[in-house]
Amino acid sequence: MKSRGGTLRIPLDTALILLTLEIDVGEEVVKGFKKFEGAEIYYSKFSVLESLWVAARITKGRSFDVERFGQGLRSVMESGRYEMIEEGYQVFKDALKLYALGHKDMIDNILYAASVNLDLKFLTIDSELMKFVRDKGLKEIFVTPSQL
Repeated sequence: MKSRGGTLRIPLDTALILLTLEIDVGEEVVKGFKKFEGAEIYYSKFSVLESLWVAARITKGRSFDVERFGQGLRSVMESGRYEMIEEGYQVFKDALKLYALGHKDMIDNILYAASVNLDLKFLTIDSELMKFVRDKGLKEIFVTPSQL
């Protein structure tokens, strides 16, 4: 895995951001999340947007603690533990190419393209995206929580 001075540098998929925001994402993610103490963790503002969509969807059917969600969001964005990825034009251009190749989740496309452009491993549990990349012969830069 790419490191700087021996430190693991990984951007997180939205599912892993959701964990910080107190949204249940499954036991595999929780176990993996605990394993990257000391890593440089990156997030994308597009994962924050996707997290908001998930939160909006689940608030309709059950009680949802908006305060806890807000605290988690603040932790991601302001604690200094997470670093925000600054996507440049090349990331968006590459994301659009992925869309044209057939992967219709633009947030995933942006996260993958950003990881490739920044030469980082991409921490994800998205088997559909990993299969798409493999099937298209694209650069495999994935790491799953179980691999940490």
